[in-house]
Amino acid sequence: MTDSRAAAPAATPADIHRASRNTIGDAVARSAARNGSRPALAFGDRLWTFTELELASNRLAHRLTGLGLNKGDRVAAYGRNSDAYLLLWLACTKAGLIHVPVNYALVHQELAYILSQSGCHALFADTDLQPQVDAVQQDLNIAIAGSLHGGGNPDVLAMARAPGEDSPPTLELTDTDVVQILYTSGTTSDPKGAMHTHRSLLTEYGACQYHLDIRADDRSLAALPLYHSAQMHVFTMPMLLTGGYSRLIHTPTPEAILSLLAEERLNAFFAPPTVWISLLRHPAFDEDRLRHMTKLYYGASIMPAQVVDELGRRLPDAGLYNCYGQSEIAPLATVLLPDEHGARPTSAGRPLNTVLTRIVDPLTGQDCPPGEPGEIVHRSPQLMVGYWDKPEATEDAFRDGWFHSGDLGYRDEAGYLYVVDRIKDVVNTGGVLVASRDVEDVLYRHDAVAEVAVIGVPDDKWIEAICAVVVVKDGHPEDAESLLTHARANLAPFKVPKHIRFVPQLPKNTAGKLLKRKLRETFAPLDTND
Repeated sequence: MTDSRAAAPAATPADIHRASRNTIGDAVARSAARNGSRPALAFGDRLWTFTELELASNRLAHRLTGLGLNKGDRVAAYGRNSDAYLLLWLACTKAGLIHVPVNYALVHQELAYILSQSGCHALFADTDLQPQVDAVQQDLNIAIAGSLHGGGNPDVLAMARAPGEDSPPTLELTDTDVVQILYTSGTTSDPKGAMHTHRSLLTEYGACQYHLDIRADDRSLAALPLYHSAQMHVFTMPMLLTGGYSRLIHTPTPEAILSLLAEERLNAFFAPPTVWISLLRHPAFDEDRLRHMTKLYYGASIMPAQVVDELGRRLPDAGLYNCYGQSEIAPLATVLLPDEHGARPTSAGRPLNTVLTRIVDPLTGQDCPPGEPGEIVHRSPQLMVGYWDKPEATEDAFRDGWFHSGDLGYRDEAGYLYVVDRIKDVVNTGGVLVASRDVEDVLYRHDAVAEVAVIGVPDDKWIEAICAVVVVKDGHPEDAESLLTHARANLAPFKVPKHIRFVPQLPKNTAGKLLKRKLRETFAPLDTND
């Protein structure tokens, strides 16, 4: 009599690894198995179930490797929001490729910089961006150039929808493999590519699901670009892995956003302060048509306290969530929950359960006491593993076993974080450091101010002079003296702007993030006599 157990093949290390592996592709497969035919994603007139996304991304992964792409090759995505954009990302996670999202507003040298610096092997773009691709491609070594959707050759959407192998590719992957290079927005310097692994992103997804109360019955609008880490990794991916529904929008005008939120009864929406301000000021903002909304997320930059108050008044039944972080930490680090806004409306909240945060003196590295500003530093499995091909920048960011954010903040006695400013946005005026936010918050309280950004400009007397760049509300005059009178009544003398400049709009990237670097370039040097 033979022992049947002895006849069974012995488990190999490869068998054990595959059974216990946890990559983003594995997580997507688990969500598809659990949610099946439920609607997962819509774009235009196309609706995808969870099963359909899983099978289409598997087919696309095989097609990409069939084009000659190998594990570790970089694949750039250059386009606006679409189902094809998300499918390319999912396929890259399954094919062992490194996804490189590119801001679709970049052209010429900025576009060429990211494609070249990352060493992209393939580039897939929206068809209307092909002239920009053509302008830089001849100087770059990109083996494969195709379209995301719209008929190029090869075309991502066409490859995903064509018959093919529905099972995921068989290849060696680990959760420590780099899966994406997220380029920083370049608001203060040249973009750097933050390298994220399956582990860093999956850790963050789980924390987002928990802290942001993401549920399978949520219906979310994805209006920010998917190249932006917050939209992709704080909301769209956690929503997909939870079983929630995401509605993608191609051109996020205030009219289109407000219409979709109302007509499709979408209950969850994330936007930076600049977008929330534009929505609140738009005549189509109708509180009665938005009463179904339950989750209002904001972040990417500091929200003026006045705008937080207004959102709470106009949509009182919705919960406000303040989300703070940066691309290097995948990108969510802290959250201020709805029931915490009442006592601390200007706080960024507390760290996620996957993040350890300190406030340290930038010079000594010692902990700052409550209330004293210092640099925000983190430890977390969500952190990048470094900047792509920038060892010196990586070494500078990771010091003493901590990631140095470059943000200035403080904590209160209860451990709640307050983000004062980017360290580079603090104005050194007459040897006194002034946080630009302090001045902005006061100016926002003036009836004429729609938007304001405060910067420091070179000054022979003051080192840096405080300059307020202002967009006035419709129907209000550009009255610098009125703004200065208001500032003098509400600020210490050394914080009062030395200059007021009026502009029709503030420079922002396509994610709505304010670009103070552009303002400094525009308004420095100023005429010191005015």
